[in-house]
Amino acid sequence: MSNHDLPKRFLNGFALLVACGVVVLIGLGGLVTSHEAGMAVPDWPNSFGYNMFLFPVSRWVGGVFFEHTHRLVASVVGLLTIVLFVFTLFIEDRKWVKWLSGIALVAVIIQGVLGGLRITQASPVLGLFHGCLAQGYLALVATIALVTTRFWRRLEPVSNWRELSRLRFWTVFVTGMIFFQLVLGTSMRHAHAGLSIPDFPTVYGGFLPPMDAASIAEINEARAALIPPLTPTTAHLIGLQYVHRVWAVVIVVGLIWVAVSLIRRRQLPAQLRFGAGFWVFLVVVQFGLGIWTIWSNKAADVATAHQVCGALTLTTGVLLSLILSTLLGRVFSPGSPQSTDPLEFMRA
Repeated sequence: MSNHDLPKRFLNGFALLVACGVVVLIGLGGLVTSHEAGMAVPDWPNSFGYNMFLFPVSRWVGGVFFEHTHRLVASVVGLLTIVLFVFTLFIEDRKWVKWLSGIALVAVIIQGVLGGLRITQASPVLGLFHGCLAQGYLALVATIALVTTRFWRRLEPVSNWRELSRLRFWTVFVTGMIFFQLVLGTSMRHAHAGLSIPDFPTVYGGFLPPMDAASIAEINEARAALIPPLTPTTAHLIGLQYVHRVWAVVIVVGLIWVAVSLIRRRQLPAQLRFGAGFWVFLVVVQFGLGIWTIWSNKAADVATAHQVCGALTLTTGVLLSLILSTLLGRVFSPGSPQSTDPLEFMRA
């Protein structure tokens, strides 16, 4: 390993560290939501009037523990992102990677402000945007970690670009489906309505959700009689959870089909095919955690694991899409032995 490679390897390792920190942060955010502790600390950026970093440990109890810990880890991740940006400016020689790092810095600042405004404004809508941006931020930092690897720099073009283009399209499409699913899941979590559909695989004993007013009134009467009572639900929330379930099945089928197609293409890099296999593993675990969330009556740790696994599933899809796009781009790059007429590509 040359001295020139050492700083680049360090940058890659640091970007990976930041990405792992974001995963931890998303998990802590999930615990905050699962324990309904988002307003446990009612002020921001202070904590009960204290400087956030000087808040007495003796008062880290109940929901305050989850919310305050989330704030502290978020501050650490923000600081690490600043350091990553500085390291990238000095170590990285590709301008577009420097821009990515700058975008990550802006994103983490916006994320912190959204988190604070969600508290000061007591706005579930801001909480929704806060949760969705966290998923995108993880994918962005993971992208920086990917593009600073030796593997990325040594990617070689592959043959059969028409097939590669088709696989890239479906990988991107399924990744988009996963993001939409995470938006649905985030909407459900921030509605704080518990399990609007408490059984699985059936839906209140059937296969279609009851949506009429009489059925909703009967459901809410039963929810109120439980100990402890559950928050009343609505036809909208029942429909939202039903769509979330159906969409999950569609994603599992589509993702496995695409991933298996990637694994079977021996001309693709081994790392890409391994990533496709890991993608299948993640979506199977994610589906199982979703079922367990229902059967455990939305246990906080299970629901949080479901959220974190969803973030990892999305990020893996983003990284696979980027690798395929890069392989396809290099097929058409000037001087590539696999280069072909762009007009021919448009006519295909």
